[in-house]
Amino acid sequence: MNFIVAALGVLGVASSGPLIAATLGATSVTALAIAFWRNAIAAAVMASPVLIREPRQFRKITRYEFTWSAIAAVALAFHFACFITALSLTSVAAATALVCLQSAWIAVFQLFRGTKHRWPVLLGLGIALGGVAAITGFDMGTSPQALLGDILAIVGGALAGLYTLAGGKARQSMGVGTYTTICYGICAAIVAVLALAGGQPLTGFDAGGWLGIAAITVCAQLVGHTAFNHLLATMSPLLVSMIILLEIPGAALLAGVFLHQTLPAGTYVGLALILGGLAVVVIGQRRGKAAGSGEGSIAELGTD
Repeated sequence: MNFIVAALGVLGVASSGPLIAATLGATSVTALAIAFWRNAIAAAVMASPVLIREPRQFRKITRYEFTWSAIAAVALAFHFACFITALSLTSVAAATALVCLQSAWIAVFQLFRGTKHRWPVLLGLGIALGGVAAITGFDMGTSPQALLGDILAIVGGALAGLYTLAGGKARQSMGVGTYTTICYGICAAIVAVLALAGGQPLTGFDAGGWLGIAAITVCAQLVGHTAFNHLLATMSPLLVSMIILLEIPGAALLAGVFLHQTLPAGTYVGLALILGGLAVVVIGQRRGKAAGSGEGSIAELGTD
């Protein structure tokens, strides 16, 4: 049963990039519209069980919890804006791999906070950085547009790391339903303001556009993340973290099959380096935590 759930989870998160790229390319839907609707719908879905079973939870939210939830929401909003825009500029494979550097960014942020990582974590960061250099180097020779997409994806990964760190502060005392409702709701509101300021419509799309938004929300936001949340209750976090890394090759494969995206050989080398480097970071952080080294928990991957 766990194998089936894991397969659904990987398929769900891996489909995010290809579905977004296809929707942006074939419909009038904008990047911020996708970000708005997937968060607004997810907030409504997550709020329903809490409102039915424990409506008092929303009245018990403290200033501390709300502040960290809001910080997480701001980071998540700009993460989506960067990542979804990147998918219209560079390849799905490159954008997905670069945004999945989230766990590496968290390790870097921990370094600035004084955490002394074990050598495997630092080795993994170096390997992943080599992958970034390979991908951006080849895209630099391809087109300035692809390079801009790579940069946006890298920034999106850093913002995802900030989102996870802030969310971890809030989740110390908040239930998952309450936290995600507040975080996704605020995120949707911020994206709506960004869309209004940028002149990007949130409605008025054709049937194909709405179908794309629905598919992205169901596959990536609900099926993918729900599957991995279920697995965390039945499998070790390390194994779940490693399984989620399959989002990187999964997205590249789906983009190649359904969007006919072909990549330079050097880009595949970069993808392999990032995948391997992140795997080393995940294992190194888990071992460091088990040894009581003071390192924080690994980031939840597959934000998208």
